[in-house]
Order: sequence, then C-alpha cells, then structure tokens
Amino acid sequence: MRDQAIRLRELAQENLLKSASVGSSVLRTISVTSGKGGVGKTNIVVNLAITLAKMGKRVAILDADLGLANVDVLMGIVPKYSLYEVLRGEKSLEEIIVTGPYNLKIIPGGSGIHELAQLDYYQREKIIQSLRMFEKDTDILIIDTGAGISRNVLGFITAADEVIVVMTPEPTSMTDAYSVIKILSKFNLQSEVQLIVNRTSSIAEAQQTANKIEAVANKFLEIKVRQLGFIFDDHLVGKAVKKQQPFVVLYPNCRASINVNEIALNLLGGKKKPAKGVNHFVQRIIRLFS
Repeated sequence: MRDQAIRLRELAQENLLKSASVGSSVLRTISVTSGKGGVGKTNIVVNLAITLAKMGKRVAILDADLGLANVDVLMGIVPKYSLYEVLRGEKSLEEIIVTGPYNLKIIPGGSGIHELAQLDYYQREKIIQSLRMFEKDTDILIIDTGAGISRNVLGFITAADEVIVVMTPEPTSMTDAYSVIKILSKFNLQSEVQLIVNRTSSIAEAQQTANKIEAVANKFLEIKVRQLGFIFDDHLVGKAVKKQQPFVVLYPNCRASINVNEIALNLLGGKKKPAKGVNHFVQRIIRLFS
C-alpha cells in the first residue's frame, strides 16, 4: 500500500514538471531575501536551486549578498572572478560563471553589485547583451539578496518577477520579515510575497508562524502574501554545512531535503505572473540603483 502511494506521488510530480515546462522560454527571476541574517536564507537558495535543477530546470544563482556572500562556500567552490570584472570589461559573463552540482550555474556578484549604479550606456548594453545570451540557456535565475532593507536589497527584490521571504519562528525574525514586507508593499509589486518558514520544530509551528504574518499583512498592507512551504530544524543541515556540501546532495532523504523538494514543486506548480525576462530585470535594477 505504501509503495502504491509513493508511486502515485511520483506520477503526480512527473505530470507537474511536464506542465511547468510548457511556455517557459523566458527567464524567470526569483529574489530570495530575509528581514535579518542568520535565518538560513543562502542555504535555502543553494539547496532549492539544486533541487530545481534535479527536476530538469536550467537554474542559475546570482550571489548578490554583499555582506555575507556564502553561496560558493556552501558548495566548497572558490570563484576566481565576479561580476566586477565583467562590468570593467576584463572578463565575459561566461568566464566568471562557476558550475555546481547538477549543472547549477553560479554568478558571483562581489563588488560588481555596487558598480551597477555607475554604468554608462555602453556598459549597460554590454551587460544586457551578455545576459540575453545567458537567458537562452537558463530557465530560472535565483537572486540571493542581502538581509534587511538596504537600497541594493530592495533593488533586486523589486526587479525580480517573484519574491521569497525566509523567516524562522523566532519573534525577532517574524518582526523583521514583516518589516521587509511592509516596505515592499510601497513598491506596488505585481506578484505576491511568498513565505518560507525555516528551522521549524513542527508543521503546526510553521503554519502558525506563516499564518500570523499572512493575516497581518493581508489586513494592514496592500500586498498579497502566501505560504510557499517550511523546512524542519534538521541536524543534518548543520553537518552538511560543515562539510561544505548542499544537504540535498549529501542527505537527499533527510527531512529538510524532503521539505525543499515540496517547496520546489510548489514553485513550479503555483500561480505566477508571466516572466518578463532579463532585459526588464536589468533595466529595473539599474533604474532603482541610480
């Protein structure tokens, strides 16, 4: 009976992935942020990206966290160059991209994130052209932003097609997450804010945490908030970090990996606004940074 249930679940997942692949030629951009540091945001970005890649999606990560750029560290990868060299004309985008598990592509942002505000017309067109070529081979670009509400963070959040806010059940994390959502409500986002509750001790705690944020936001703010999923507080996550390997690769059957798989399926199967592509994304970032 259990084997039959597992097989039915696998068939449902296969059908979902087939339907999600239809009409997905335009790059889909997803910004992942948090109200405060230390909630596991970057770890979620890395493992979610790998999970989507395992599902057949062509995925890339833009490491835009200027304060704690740890995407490469979590995979034991040491990038030689960053977006800074691309903007200075010293390297092409292809030359700085680092490849991770399941052909995951990583774009190290480095100090190049700051340089986006000072681009002249030629540099702007060059980076857009480079990203257009990149777009042909990529389905989803996940942007790992910094925590908090700095100008750089807000620029990436509002430029992306979709926004994910990571939080934990801790009261301070909930307060900070709500503060971010409150500020985002003033930017007239066309998409809803999606919540991930990390390090929860139970399903009930995760639902209660997300319900509080969702209820308050929907009541007092002009912005839609929905629950994307949760991740259990799993000791194997910490073990994977120490080994500098993604937990979905090292421990694919642990509770946290199963949770991330469900989140990936929700992302692929949920309602989403049409992706606007790389040109819109870059132009909006430059406009917001300038």
